[in-house]
Amino acid sequence: MSEDGVKICHRCQIELEPTKTDFKYLGHSFFTDILRCPVCGEVYIPEQLVETRMSEVEKMLEDK
Repeated sequence: MSEDGVKICHRCQIELEPTKTDFKYLGHSFFTDILRCPVCGEVYIPEQLVETRMSEVEKMLEDK
């Protein structure tokens, strides 16, 4: 991350861009906008997203 809070791809050294991204888990998928490198496709998943939305989806699917 640069000093101004912009996320930079470690591999490509360019700014990550918000991109609609498909996540798949246990045969189900959901979409969310996350930061992604436009060159190599590497994604940045913030801790808050993991602890909230992804955790909720994981619990919901595992309870089925």
